[in-house]
Amino acid sequence: MRWWNETVAIFDDVIPFGLAAPLSLLLAAIVGVLWHTFPAWLPGRWRLGSRKRGREPDLRIEKADRSAVDEDQPEVDELPPLAPEVYLSQADRYAAEGRWAEAVRERLRAMVRELVDRGVVEHVPGWTVTELARAAGGTRPELGPALDGATRIFSGIWYAQRPATAGDDELMRGHLATVHELVRGGR
Repeated sequence: MRWWNETVAIFDDVIPFGLAAPLSLLLAAIVGVLWHTFPAWLPGRWRLGSRKRGREPDLRIEKADRSAVDEDQPEVDELPPLAPEVYLSQADRYAAEGRWAEAVRERLRAMVRELVDRGVVEHVPGWTVTELARAAGGTRPELGPALDGATRIFSGIWYAQRPATAGDDELMRGHLATVHELVRGGR
């Protein structure tokens, strides 16, 4: 303990207690704010594994998946003109790689594309998944349970940052099959 007493004595000789106490409180407040907002304040390139863990809640198509999309199309809030089958193919590839969060996202994209293509809902840029499910459930109430289930899975993974599992992908497949059957069989 002697080393501690000597360190504190040296520190007290350099900075008087009247100044050290407020500086310590200020330092604690800064550390607390940084801790609370972590990792939002980090530059994007320093966010360790955020892409790998799939923490980008974005229903837009990724740049690597743009081969089937017209390059002149705006990226923000646009629904790419891809068939649901393209999203399902991508979802199956992600699932085969064990990237369950991305697979769930692609199955939701396929669901949204089918709902828009079949005229169940209109595409409204900026809608959340919940708003879309509410609108589709209002138009076609029989879709409500499947869409609510899909919304809960997606939101739990992408917004609540719960790790995705193969079970989530299987549940999403079931919800997608239900929506597919009701939308195609009901028209």
